[in-house]
Amino acid sequence: MPEVFHYTMTYPSLWLDYYYLATWCLSMLFLALVWAIFFRYGKFTYGVDLGCFWKTAVLVLFTTVSLGTPMYYNTRFAGEHGQDGDSIKISGDKLLYMDRKGNAKQFVLADIKSIYQELITYNPPPKIYIVTAKSSQRDSLFITTNLPDYKRFLSDLSKRTGVEAKLR
Repeated sequence: MPEVFHYTMTYPSLWLDYYYLATWCLSMLFLALVWAIFFRYGKFTYGVDLGCFWKTAVLVLFTTVSLGTPMYYNTRFAGEHGQDGDSIKISGDKLLYMDRKGNAKQFVLADIKSIYQELITYNPPPKIYIVTAKSSQRDSLFITTNLPDYKRFLSDLSKRTGVEAKLR
């Protein structure tokens, strides 16, 4: 009997597909508001003075915030929720990974050569890679520790393939 493991959907599908557009639009609106206030209430002189330095510093600060905030949020959100709605199934002699949009990746269990956790986690949660190799071709997929019962999935996969999962 095939065992299916699903990532939970913590956000609506529409948000998972287009969150980056919303965050960038909001940050650009914030930046436009800052520039509008600056042009409305700023006093402009053409000489280089201390006032020019502070105005430039304020604009650089707000530009950095409005570009950096969505970059940070989008990177973190993709790391934590990028697999929401995906499923992975061990069926017979095959491993099938299907994302929430319907794209599938299929491996033969006999081709799996290693199962290991990434050494350094740049984005939480840690990723666990499943690497396959056929003659000259290599392919891989990863699961994260957000997968409910990921330890049971890895132990089932290890039993069926004979490859030990190297977790930290």
